[in-house]
Amino acid sequence: MFGLFDFIDEWIRTLFIESITSNYIRMFASVNEEVGNIAVQVGASPFDWNSEIYGMIRSLSETVIIPVAGVILTFVLCYELIQMILEKNNMANFDIANIYKWIMKTFIAVYILTHTFDITMAVFDVAQHVVNQSAGLIQGSLDVNVALEELDAYLETLSSGELIGLWLESNILSLAMQAISLCIFIIIHGRLIEIYLTISIAPIPFSTIVNREWGTIGNNYLKSLLALGFQGFLIMVCVAIYSVLVRTSTSADVHTSLWMATGYSLLLCVALFRSGSLSKAIFGAV
Repeated sequence: MFGLFDFIDEWIRTLFIESITSNYIRMFASVNEEVGNIAVQVGASPFDWNSEIYGMIRSLSETVIIPVAGVILTFVLCYELIQMILEKNNMANFDIANIYKWIMKTFIAVYILTHTFDITMAVFDVAQHVVNQSAGLIQGSLDVNVALEELDAYLETLSSGELIGLWLESNILSLAMQAISLCIFIIIHGRLIEIYLTISIAPIPFSTIVNREWGTIGNNYLKSLLALGFQGFLIMVCVAIYSVLVRTSTSADVHTSLWMATGYSLLLCVALFRSGSLSKAIFGAV
């Protein structure tokens, strides 16, 4: 009789040990995959990430937004010319050199407007270079399953009741990690969509950049571009910090390892979410 109970107890223990191990591996698989793909996602330029979307955005911008930007540019330049004439007592004290300056400014404004996407992509090319350089430094350091090395030996020391409790705990935390993985996916891809939305209307702020009064629109837009581009670098810094924390937080207690790894993954999610506002604050983007 006791041999039967021992057999059932051993069967239950084996079942829950295998289930806990499977949960533990699956628990971090999605987060580890998303973290590993971050460098690929943030290191891609808008064209490289999805050339079809980029082509559509550029086509819309050139056919719909640039004509509007041309009207705004005409208004801004005419307004500046009128203001320049009135400031000099209706040309009574007018310096002809100011006309040449205005013509030069007009040429620069038209050139900027017609090369809007080249300038925009140049900003992201610089940011992409920085991100790719940082990715090379942290590549291969991501490993959230270090605690698995001694997991089986530890589980063998637990009673059936303790294994059942740990199984329930691992299931709950596995759902939490799935939610964290989804949040990371949304944050990373949401940034890319924000980039497409920002560059789609680029000609309008660029049409105001040469004017003293209206130029703040264009200047703030350039700051926003820089903030979006270098947000990718801040994201890579978050990933680097996360990888170090996870690798140095292993514990002999599986409960502690589970909660610490989950907590660090949640911390990574929050840091990624905050990276956008932090980047805008650094570059002074409104």
